[in-house]
This record gives sequence, C-alpha cells and structure tokens, in this order.
Amino acid sequence: MHKLKSAIWVVLFVAVTIGMGVSVYFSIEGDKEADYVVETNAFFAPFEYYENRQIVGVDVEIVDRVAKKMNKTIQIKNVEFDVIIDNVEAGKIADAGAAGLTITPARAEKVNFTIPYYTSVQYVIFNREMPPSLRDDHIVWEALAGAKLGSQIGSTGYIFVEDEIENGVLVGTNTTIKGIDSHQLAADAINSHIVDYAIADELAAKFIVEKNPELEALPLYYSGPTREEDYPVEESYAIAVNKDRGDLLEAFNEVLAEMLTEDEEGVTEIDRLVLKYMGLSDE
Repeated sequence: MHKLKSAIWVVLFVAVTIGMGVSVYFSIEGDKEADYVVETNAFFAPFEYYENRQIVGVDVEIVDRVAKKMNKTIQIKNVEFDVIIDNVEAGKIADAGAAGLTITPARAEKVNFTIPYYTSVQYVIFNREMPPSLRDDHIVWEALAGAKLGSQIGSTGYIFVEDEIENGVLVGTNTTIKGIDSHQLAADAINSHIVDYAIADELAAKFIVEKNPELEALPLYYSGPTREEDYPVEESYAIAVNKDRGDLLEAFNEVLAEMLTEDEEGVTEIDRLVLKYMGLSDE
C-alpha cells in the first residue's frame, strides 16, 4: 500500500508540474520538502478550487508567479479555512495563506498582509421563490432579522453576521448563524431547509448561482439615512504572510503591484484572471 501511495504521488506531482512549472506543487499524499508552504482552502472559486483533481484559480496563479520570481519552490496545501491565519502566525507548518483572505484588525495582529488585490462585497444567496425583503437591487441587514443564516466557518461573511447578531442591528431578533464547511454547502443548505439564506463573497455567490438556477444572489448593504444612502458590506482581499518572512512578503507585494497595473484598456491582470476562472473569457 505504501508503494502504491508513493506511485500515486509521483504521477500526480508530474502531472501538476508539467502544467504549472516546477515552482508550485500541491500536497496530495504526504508532504514534500519545499522552500515555502502556502495554505489555502480550495472551495472558493474563482480564487481557488479543484478542477480535474488540481487546485486552480487566481490565488494559485499569484503564488506561481511569486515562486518563479524568487526562484523557489512553493507548496500549496489545502486545509480548513479557519486554521489558516493561526497556522501562518505560528510559522511552523505554513509561511503564508492565500484563500481570498479579508484584511481585518484581528487578523493583522497575527500576520502581515500584502497590498490588497481585490475588493469584494458580501452577497445574500436565496431561493428565487422565497426571497428576503429587497430594496431595489440589494438587501439590507434588517431584512435578515429572524432568519436562519449559513456561511462558511471563519469566513468574512460569517464574521460579519456574527458581529451583527451580537452587537449590531440583528441583536435580539432571533437571527441565527450556522457555520458550514464551504460557501457551496451553505448554499446547498437553503434547498435542504437547514438555513433560509447563505452569506458569501460576491464572486463565490455569483459562481454558485450560475450553476444553481433555482438560486439568486444580491449584494448585502448597511442601511443609510435614506435608501439612496445605503452602502455595501465591503472587504479587501490580501495574502497573509508570517511576520518573520519579510522576503516572502516583499516578493508577493512586487508581484501583486505588477498584476494590478492597468493596461491600455484600464484592465489589470488580476481582473483578467478573475474573468478567466469565472469562465467569462476565452483565455
């Protein structure tokens, strides 16, 4: 059995490195020595997800570019989302985390963040036949009062909802939040009547409803003094890096600065990668 596992590892390692170059590889069966380890949670399309048993996505392309720039090997490991920040802080099994991570003050106390490379809005996913109360083209927090909500454990959506239930407009409204392993499973829980609505990042929500026509998603907003002054629940993504890995942080920032440079059409490489992995381009 041990020999069989070793053979499987070799085949998968060769298959991945042929497609990606030898700078980045994935942990499939056991660990292999690398210069750096970057943890991810491969259930957050279009930033990282499985395709033909390989992890692909925007974050994978960023990590690959950094590996080539540094002339180092970087291992990408798929782990539970809610352990990534703590693992990166400890620095023993992970040097960085790339998983559509939102910059928050609490996380910034534990790790260094790169420059932001994408701004996202939280979305509410719901069954088309049972929508929450809408304000034109968006949903405000108050419309979720009393609902059973689901979101990926440790995700920004989960954190936002938990905070509103404990300290915000949902205090005392009997609103509940259920932590679920992924955004897709949170959306699946709607049709199973486990939750009423799911909260997810914009692109993950759009990716999910594209493949589930019975579902719809709209942006989540804070209420303003008037309806016209409502404003979205926004967040910025960055790569988390251990505070002792200054060289790695510098390399990530250099690569991200290059990938965020607008071309003559005003489009960045990150923009194009998002479209590519959303299946909206021919690249």
